[in-house]
Formats: sequence, C-alpha cells, structure tokens
Amino acid sequence: MPRWGVLLLDMLLCTIAFWLCAWIGSGTFDYHIIAGTKTWPLGYQFLLVLGVQTIAFGFFHTYAGILRYSTFIDTIKILLANVTTTAILLIFNVTMQYTTGSHPLLTTLIIIYLPIAFVLLFSLRVGVKTMSEVLLDEHGAPRVMIYGTRTAGISIAKMLRSAGNTPYRPVGFIADEKERNGYELAGLRVRPLNEKLFEWMEKRGVKHVIVSPLKMRDINPAKDLQIFINHNIHILTTPYFTQFDNVDAIDAQRIGRIDAIRIEDLLERPQIAINMDNVRQILQKKVVLVSGAAGSIGSELVRQVQQYKPQVTILLDIAESPLHDLVLDLQSQYPKARFIPVIADVRNRTRIEQIFSEMRPDVVYHAAAYKHVPLMESFPNEAIQANVLGTKNMADMAVKYKVQRFVMISTDKAVNPTNIMGASKRIAEIYVQSLFKKLQAKDENCTKFITTRFGNVLGSNGSVIPYFRKQIAAGGPVTVTHPDIIRYFMTIPEACCLVMEASTLGQGGEIFVFDMGEPVKILDLARNMIRLAGYTPEKDIRIVFTGLRPGEKLYEELLNQKETTIPTTNDKIMVARVREFDFDTVSPEVDQLIATSQQTKPFMTVKLMKQLVPEYISNNSIYEQLDPQ
Repeated sequence: MPRWGVLLLDMLLCTIAFWLCAWIGSGTFDYHIIAGTKTWPLGYQFLLVLGVQTIAFGFFHTYAGILRYSTFIDTIKILLANVTTTAILLIFNVTMQYTTGSHPLLTTLIIIYLPIAFVLLFSLRVGVKTMSEVLLDEHGAPRVMIYGTRTAGISIAKMLRSAGNTPYRPVGFIADEKERNGYELAGLRVRPLNEKLFEWMEKRGVKHVIVSPLKMRDINPAKDLQIFINHNIHILTTPYFTQFDNVDAIDAQRIGRIDAIRIEDLLERPQIAINMDNVRQILQKKVVLVSGAAGSIGSELVRQVQQYKPQVTILLDIAESPLHDLVLDLQSQYPKARFIPVIADVRNRTRIEQIFSEMRPDVVYHAAAYKHVPLMESFPNEAIQANVLGTKNMADMAVKYKVQRFVMISTDKAVNPTNIMGASKRIAEIYVQSLFKKLQAKDENCTKFITTRFGNVLGSNGSVIPYFRKQIAAGGPVTVTHPDIIRYFMTIPEACCLVMEASTLGQGGEIFVFDMGEPVKILDLARNMIRLAGYTPEKDIRIVFTGLRPGEKLYEELLNQKETTIPTTNDKIMVARVREFDFDTVSPEVDQLIATSQQTKPFMTVKLMKQLVPEYISNNSIYEQLDPQ
C-alpha cells in the first residue's frame, strides 16, 4: 500500500474514533450547550480534530512504514501523534475560552478520543502484521527455531518478524542454559536442547535452526551442532551484528541475510590472537616478497601483510591470469598500498637473481610449490624442480642479497613422507635449515631461515571440500578414497596468521609446527556436507569408496615420531626438534638430485630422494620397489 493509502486508512479510523466518542457521550452531554458556554457543531469539531490529527501524522511520519512490518517504534509514533493531537486541541480549547469566551470542543470528548483512536490505529497494525504471519505460514514459509537466547538470538527473532525479505517464521528458541528453559522471549517459548525437542520439531514440521552469531562464537561448531545434522535439521546462520533494540537501525543490506551454514563454519576454530606489535616490527616499511602470491596461501599472506603497512609488496607468480586477478582485487581493497606484480618462475635462477638484485626484499614468504600428491607421484622430476630447485634458488638469492627473514611454507606431508610431494618438501626443509646453520656459524646477523608446517587448508585450490561440493551439486556420487582416512584441517586465514606469528618467533633454523586441532574423518566430512545440502547420505546421494591414491596415506603426521616439540609464547605454535644435517654434505647431494631430475629419469630421481630422506617409504606407489624389503 502506498503512503497516501496508509494515511487515508488512518484518517478513516480517526473519523470512526471521533463519531464513536460522540455517540458514547450523546446520552450524557449536550454538545451545543455546556456550563452555559456554546460549543461548535459536531461537524466543525470533527473537521478541526481530523485536521490537527493529519498534521500530527505528517510530523511523526506514521504512514511511512509498511503495515505488516510494523515495530515498536511505529507504535510509539502513533502514540506520540495522538498525544500531540490531544494536547493541541486542549490548548486550543482553553485559549479560545479565555480569549473569546467560546468553548469550541468538548473537553471530555477530546480526552475520550485519545485512547479510542490509538486503540484503532494500533489494532490495524497488529491485525495486518498477524494476518501476514498467518498467510506466510499458510503459504509454506519454513518454520525455524533460534539456537541462542542472548541478544543476537533475540535480535534475529525481531529481524525475521520485521524484515520483508526473510521468508522464515520463528516458532521458538533453543537454549542449553537451564535457567532460560520454559521462559518466553519476544513472545516465543524457550525450549531445552534434548531429544524431546526434536520430537516436538518433527510434529510441527520445523526443519530449520538458526544459530545466532554469539552462539557460534561460544560453542564448538564441529561438536555442538552435530546433533542437528544427525537429525537432518538444516542449520542456518547470520552475519555478526552488534546489539540493537530497533530493527529499523540495521543496515538494510544485512537484513534477511540468512545463509545455510557451510562445512567450513563447522570446522572453523576460535580466532587466533597473535602479537601484532612483533609482526609490525619486521614488516612495517619493509619490502616484502611473496612467491606463489596468486595461490591460496600466497594471496592470503599478501592480504594479511597489508595491515602492517609494508613499503611495497612484490607479488611473484608464474600464473598470469590468477596474478592479474589478484592485483585488481588488491588495488580495490588497498588503494593506498603499493604492489609490484612479477611474472617469474622460481626454477629460473637467473630470473630470480634479477628480481632480488633489483628489488632487494627485506622479508620473503616462499609459498610457491607443487602440492597435489597424486600428480606429483606421476611427475617426480617436476616436483624436484619446483619444490627443491625453486626453494634453493630463492634461498641462495636471499643470502646473496641479505634478506632479513626467509619464511618457507612446508606441509605435514613432509613428516615420514610416503609420497613424492612430501619428500620433496622435506628435502627443501633440510636444505634451508642446514644452510642457516652454516651461515650462523660465520655471522649471527645472517638471513634467518624459518620453516612452517601445517596440514590441509579449507577452501584452498583443489582441496576436498570444493570437490565434494561439486559432486553434491551434480547429484553425486561423492567419492571418498577410504572409509578410515583422516586429515587435519585449518582455515586459510588461520594458517597465514600463524605463519606471520612464527616468522617473528623464529631466530633461524626452526621448523614450526601448528596446532591443527582434532583430525577429521573424511567419510564423516562427506556425510555432513550431504546433510548440510539438504540430502540424506546413501538415500539421496551415494558415497563411493575409490581406494587410496598413489602416495596417499590414511593419516598425516605433524611430527616425526622420533621428534619432540618445545612450546613457544603462542600455545598454537610449537618448535619441532628434527635431525640436523651438515650443509657441506647435503648441498652436493641436493645438486645431484636436481641434475638427475633434469634428465627426466624418474626412478633415478626417486632413488636419490630416498637416500636423502631415509624415512621416505612409498605407499601405494610404483616406487615401492625402491624401498628396502
């Protein structure tokens, strides 16, 4: 209904209120003569009351809202408009009586008019709002329970009832705090989280639960929301917003953003606190180079570096299109920051030296690498060229051009490696660690080489979650390699955050290991993703086991069993004690390995890898024959 339509409807109700007041008082009062003073005819009184009331409506904009989304604020506006109308009429009446001796309006009529007009106007809005909720429910609007009884949960209930673009209908709250059970909040019953709740929800067709942002912050989503997934309840959530009493105060773009919870939300852990001052000391006004800058880890590192105001960030990558897209994105997000995109291959030593000699970086984050286990199992020579030769070139140039800190991104697959990729990263670790030990013996102020290890990152290019999501969208089947396979997961921002912290903690030569939390069974991950998409595993979408891929093992280790760790000032970061190597012994072996890989002789290459890393035992691979029986 347009605004003028709402105004006309309100004026009609005020007309009814006036004549109802006149009818109520007609048996008691003479509207023409009272206390010897003449009053205006009822018609004139009506025009005066309606005129003043219309002006009050215009002043308080009572007609500006949509009736079915009326809120407490709209009620206050109506009340103020009616009180203002009554006050003006009383003042006008008294003034006319003292100045002209006339008594235009009956005072009692004015006072009776206030509550009757307010009740009619309020009832209109409540009636339309209630009717719209009934019609919405009749038209199949999904009913939802809200998990969380604090401010954010109550605000969601208000939003759902007041915003026009949220089709869900709240029917109650869920609380795991005993003191809240049985109470009512915002007119909705608070129910305890137990099996009886799910029986009640099933009887009433409630298939959705909205988890408030504050609740998401207080619970462990991976564990505490599993009960809803097991009962095939669709879990929804909202963006975080601050406490508010007036739903109208919410940013219009945020109203109605009720999204299905993602598997990443279930696996995400509480935000990590790092010492920003220490990170700022090594990055502020410095030249920072990130290799593999267009990749999942590299691009997030670039973004996190910007909050510490580097002088310039060098974006080194061989992938043209992803690097181009990254530069455009960064320029829009950080218009005042300086970025220098560089197309280069870390395997090209001459090109890498040119970049270091011209740009003289102070800090290097080396994230460029080949990472896919099955592919590298088929191409071991390429793995050595990228992961070993590439790291060697970057490290050698860092030493030659006096880089202050060199941070290498490694992987948990480097621990007791069973595949080419993990073994190649372990050899790269050995090279940079032994290089630092040799340099440190001569100069304590040499380049500090720091290695960081972590497991799988959520949402990275080629990771299992986007792959499962595509399979589910296509109707299945979802392919899992083995029913018992487990993996550690970490979000990309979390991993990069820990890399930044580790780069400040390291004094050189350390291999930092991150707390990856609890391991996740990939089969459970697949089942949960199917349920979150609204399907039932094995019934709607099948799960098919394909067998372990070449080089793959059932579980990843963050540390070698013979290694021990020591704590740091950050309880999420530990230092691994690993076997140290002599650089003068390792360097010729690494050079021989690189030279062999350039001859495209994979078995010779892998044989040399196993000599460098004795704990490298192939699994489900053609290179098992090279291992001692």
